[in-house]
Formats: sequence, structure tokens, C-alpha cells
Amino acid sequence: MIGRVLGVDPGLRCTGFGVIDVDGRHAAYVASGTIRTQEAPAGDLPARLKLIYDGVREVVDTWRPTCASVEIVFVNVNPQSTLLLGQARGAALAGLVAGALPVAEYTALQMKKAIVGHGHATKDQVQQMVARLLALPGLPGPDAADALGLAIAHGHAATTLDAIARTTPLRRRAHALYGRGRSYRHAACAPGCPSPRRRALP
Repeated sequence: MIGRVLGVDPGLRCTGFGVIDVDGRHAAYVASGTIRTQEAPAGDLPARLKLIYDGVREVVDTWRPTCASVEIVFVNVNPQSTLLLGQARGAALAGLVAGALPVAEYTALQMKKAIVGHGHATKDQVQQMVARLLALPGLPGPDAADALGLAIAHGHAATTLDAIARTTPLRRRAHALYGRGRSYRHAACAPGCPSPRRRALP
């Protein structure tokens, strides 16, 4: 069991969060929602950042996740918007670290590929797939859906890494050789046995 995963989709006006329990390849919905900063005075950036920090801390204290997953921010056509989003992300990360949580980071493309199967999925497609994967009665909001998607993506990645870590040294060596273009059969051949012809894997 990987445990309870908190996904966070940072935003200066609205930060989405989603909490799931991951056991093997199964993910179960726990909670989701948004942290909004409209109550802060207009133009008061520090006040908005504090609301994000406090909101993330409250989510951590309420739902007690064991790890967190946050979206990576990239520079877009508007540098000012990117700077503001980066500060919102920093406030969210500070809240997670203050809660002593290990934090993983994923791009939006990685999250979409894990949830929908390709990196150019629309927000509506992400919402629909998240609802389907978690057996939700309705579609979550776009910010909460992205956060749940980040949690699911990390749950899948952590489950795969955990499975590899639990394999025998021979299987880990076979996996490594397979990644370099060698066959499993050659990698698993016992000492002294006839070595089969190596072949490049497609």
C-alpha cells in the first residue's frame, strides 16, 4: 500500500486539492476542493499567499496524507502571470513541507498522459477520466480534477517503483538490461548455461 496521497494544483486565485488512498493499482477517493483567495484585499499578494499556505496546512492537518504531488510550473507567454503562479506554488510547497510531507512534482503533460493517455487532453477530458477512475457520482471542478489527477499520477508512479523495489536482484538486473535493449531471457540466464543469441528489442 502506498498510502494517502494529496495532489495540489497551485493557483493564485484558486488552488485545487485532491486526496486519494492508494493500495496497489487501486485508488479510492477521499476528498477534494479548492482554496480560494478572493477574500484577500485586491492587490495584496502577501495576504493571498498566506491564505494558500494556511489552506494547504489545514488540508494536511485534516486529511493526514502520507505524501504529496504538485504540478510543475513552466514559463508561458506572460512572464508576469508565470511569476505570480510560481509564488502561489511556493506558498503551497511551503505548506506541504511544514507538514513534513515528501513532495513529488509532475508536469501537466505527465499528469494528462497518466490519466487520459495523451498529454494534450482538455480539462473536460481530465474531469471525465478522474470521475471514472475514482467512481465519482459527478464531475469534479476543473481545479480539483487536476489536483486529483496529480494524486493519481503519483499513486501509479509510486506503485510501479515500489513493485520494482520488491523484486529480486536478478529480476531488477533483467529489468535494467531490458531497458538497454537486451532480452529478458538473456538477462535471466543462469551462470554456466548456454547463452542465447542476443537480439535488439523493438
